[in-house]
Amino acid sequence: MPRTTPVALAPIAPKAVALPAPTAPVPTTPSLWHLGIEAQELTARIGRLADQLDLDEPEQQQAAIASLEEALLIEEGNRDALARKADATCWVIDHLRAQGHYRQQQAKRLVELAKGDQCRADALETTLVFVLTRLQPAATRFSFPNHELTSRRSEAVEISAEEDLAPEWLRITTATAPDKGAIKAALKSGQQIQGAQLVARRSWSIH
Repeated sequence: MPRTTPVALAPIAPKAVALPAPTAPVPTTPSLWHLGIEAQELTARIGRLADQLDLDEPEQQQAAIASLEEALLIEEGNRDALARKADATCWVIDHLRAQGHYRQQQAKRLVELAKGDQCRADALETTLVFVLTRLQPAATRFSFPNHELTSRRSEAVEISAEEDLAPEWLRITTATAPDKGAIKAALKSGQQIQGAQLVARRSWSIH
């Protein structure tokens, strides 16, 4: 039999796998997949009522609140039905709070980005004005193909050492505010204070 010469094969490079681009974080919201159909419908209905609470029309807000109160009060004699509706309301509350927290974090991030943008823009403008006024000290306006740099004269008082100013140049301001700590202690001891009263409140939290 004729002898065959083995052929060396070049190694095959592993195929690059495209990774998905990172996405912005999403708020943690309650998942409704494990709930029953009835619970999902209740939650969706209460969610629609909650959307109406953010409208500018007070009449629609009151109507939405009245509808929610009616939906809960109608189950006064049915503890199970009341519990299901209350639980659905809690789902919506959890969702809204998680969404609000997420938006607050995004707002903070955007504020920081905006501050950076402003700082860089101010630095560029300061440098540009410095160079141009150094080249043309008497100029008060500069014209470019698509922009115009203008200036205006203003005066401002700069205080270098406030402690050295005579009393006649100082403006005295006073501010008053109720001392709630002292008032609370006095009311709890039985003292009557006109214009103040001790109110007992109970705070609630959803877990």
